[in-house]
Amino acid sequence: MYKNDKVIRRYSESFKLKILDELTTGKLNKYQLGKAYGINSSTINEWIKKYNRKDLMNTRVTVKTKDEITRIKQLQKEIEQLKKLLLKKDMDALIDESFLEVAAEQLGYKSVLELKKN
Repeated sequence: MYKNDKVIRRYSESFKLKILDELTTGKLNKYQLGKAYGINSSTINEWIKKYNRKDLMNTRVTVKTKDEITRIKQLQKEIEQLKKLLLKKDMDALIDESFLEVAAEQLGYKSVLELKKN
């Protein structure tokens, strides 16, 4: 056997995308997927870079100062407030739509669109 008799594996595009989709679901991590399919996790990292899926890379945020911790807490509070406002807006829109449906029915219109036209 010669030194350069290594087996070179080539994977199809659909297989690579399938692996990235499975990684996206979060059921298995890179190591587990690599073990299941016989792929090195560094190969999966190359596919992540190739298909520009940086969301699948392991990222770690390090907080070093009190200012950063305070800022993160403020941002988390702001996110919660925005979620509540969005929920309230959605509920208001649902109530308005329901009100228009009831009004159209009671006034004898066939649809809400007909009510809006008049």
